[in-house]
Amino acid sequence: MRVLHDTNVLVGAVATRGLCADVFRLVAADHEMVVGQVILDELRGVLERKLGLPVTVVAEILELLLRFELVPRPAVCAAAEVPEDDRWVLASARDGRADILVTGDRELPALGECEGVRIVSPRGLWELLRRE
Repeated sequence: MRVLHDTNVLVGAVATRGLCADVFRLVAADHEMVVGQVILDELRGVLERKLGLPVTVVAEILELLLRFELVPRPAVCAAAEVPEDDRWVLASARDGRADILVTGDRELPALGECEGVRIVSPRGLWELLRRE
């Protein structure tokens, strides 16, 4: 299964212990992870400005993520009735041929699916993977 994590899930995975970290590790170990350039750019800003992590630590986190398949910034955003930032994330999942987009956003999982990509919360992915 090809999985793309939204910025908020990646922040949770690197900044805390818990469900996001567990889901990240499980996907990294047993599935194909794709990482969007749009998400990496946003992640860098969140980690540096909002969390105040040192630039060297942020660089190490980004270097780790770049070991996975990188999806370049999409040329066209997704056609969905969501904020523009979310449309670029959806487009990254689409262009990266992800089966699943994992997001902590409250609105996106309500879509269920967009442009062929299933959208789930971290809890939703955890439950899906446990059933497999």
